[in-house]
Amino acid sequence: MSSETRPKPKSFVPPINRLHEFDADVTEGFDDAHAVFADLRGRCPVAHTSDFEGFWVVTKYADVVRVLADSDTFSTAKQNVVPRVATSGRRPPLHLDPPEHTPYRRAISPLFTAERMAGWEPIVRDIVSRLLAPLVEKGEADICVDFSYRLPIFVLAEFFHIPPVQAEKIRNIGADFNRALQVKDTARLEETSLFLYDVARDIIAARKSEPLDPGADPTSALLAARDGNGAPLPEEMILGTIRQLLVVGIIAPTTFTGSMVVHLARHPEHFAMLKDDPGLVPAALEELLRLYTPYRGFARTAKTDVILGRRAIKKDEPIALAFTSANRDPDAFEDPDSFRLDRASDKQHVAFGLGPHQCAGAPLARLMLRVTLEELLGRTDGWEIVGPTPMTTWPEYGPLSVPVRFRKG
Repeated sequence: MSSETRPKPKSFVPPINRLHEFDADVTEGFDDAHAVFADLRGRCPVAHTSDFEGFWVVTKYADVVRVLADSDTFSTAKQNVVPRVATSGRRPPLHLDPPEHTPYRRAISPLFTAERMAGWEPIVRDIVSRLLAPLVEKGEADICVDFSYRLPIFVLAEFFHIPPVQAEKIRNIGADFNRALQVKDTARLEETSLFLYDVARDIIAARKSEPLDPGADPTSALLAARDGNGAPLPEEMILGTIRQLLVVGIIAPTTFTGSMVVHLARHPEHFAMLKDDPGLVPAALEELLRLYTPYRGFARTAKTDVILGRRAIKKDEPIALAFTSANRDPDAFEDPDSFRLDRASDKQHVAFGLGPHQCAGAPLARLMLRVTLEELLGRTDGWEIVGPTPMTTWPEYGPLSVPVRFRKG
């Protein structure tokens, strides 16, 4: 039965295109987004705002999971985040729906196996140590500006086997891109995006002249991949994929590291527990990812008129999937606002999504975050926040800046 002929639920609410049920384009404090989402989950689980050209937001866990699993009804090809930030080109696999996206996923997924991550751990730990040690020695740092803006770029430069001179350019421009995205500097965002396309072209040219093992290098893997008909993947789409991979690994570790540091400053008892028993770190990281999920604006577009959460959504209307909200839904997680390592929920958090577009690079992101937490625990006796923690807005959640003073034993 199509959505157009499906019987209307008893509490069916007709669509109102200019409906404004919450404010999205606002300046927030650290806890404000969670308060907004708690309110929406209670009174209007699928809500509409006129901010950012107008969009729906899905706040309940079950509704978010439904959308993530149904690529036949909800497309990622038209708009993949709210607000819309893409300015040029399609970038697989995120900008493609199955099955078109599948060859790109199939090419890069083997690079993120548990065995591959075990080999990457000493490399990541060395990078984290080199970046963190001088900050701890100094005694004060902005954990975002001085550390987490830089870490993903250093790791991705190694991951793509980029020569040192080019890697330094990426490190600088990657931080600029990140800041431009956070503050919605459209001109700078486009400028840095085009630069990253140039970097991707250089990487492809280098791999054509000096191929590497496709099992260890993402560019070589994409060049060796074939589509369902046995043909090579189009080079412009490989270009878009590399450009996407260069950026997608930057944002989440940056903002989430800041959130993690704020939480442990607020809860020294959690810091002490983890310092006393480092074996709890992996479980603690998952709970922190659930509590402070860095994405609230990954988007889908309705392919047809559809009813979701008892709301009528029209074809072509954008829908934000608030992972940040879904992971604090009390219908999915008992006592959802608390940090608990004894959580018995059978629900998997959606910090990295689920379904066909679940983040392929999540294992590498988890590795960076776990090693960061372990090194912070090992090198310090905690820290205190010594300045403002300004926040990003849509499509991310998390602080842009976290100035801290370290306590050293």
